[in-house]
Amino acid sequence: MKPKAMKEAPASPKAKAKMRALKAKKVPKYPGKGAHRRNKIDDYAITKFSVTTKSAMKKTQDSNTLVSIVDANAKKHLVEQALQKLYDIDVAKVNTWVRSNGERKAYVLLTPDYDTLDAANKLGSSRLSPAD
Repeated sequence: MKPKAMKEAPASPKAKAKMRALKAKKVPKYPGKGAHRRNKIDDYAITKFSVTTKSAMKKTQDSNTLVSIVDANAKKHLVEQALQKLYDIDVAKVNTWVRSNGERKAYVLLTPDYDTLDAANKLGSSRLSPAD
């Protein structure tokens, strides 16, 4: 009579996870994505218009900040890239805010070496002038 073979205890969950981690990674036959995503929003379509209210003008003159309405789908980095490309200005920081009517308002803080009045004139704020 032969002795019965001992049954092995089932592997613990930690041991199974360790075996999975040590297993060789699969190499795909082709890349998952064929091309990089492109921006669906054109640089010219990102900024709609500048805000020319009293409070926006005060912010422009006092705190070196431009205020404008941008596309609702434009994120902070897209707003920054568009302004840098189109108007040749250096942006320090961008704050965005979605208004109750669905529009997105961007507060663009420029670096100290740029004059906001000149940048606002490039953007087309008609009420701004150096005489103010």
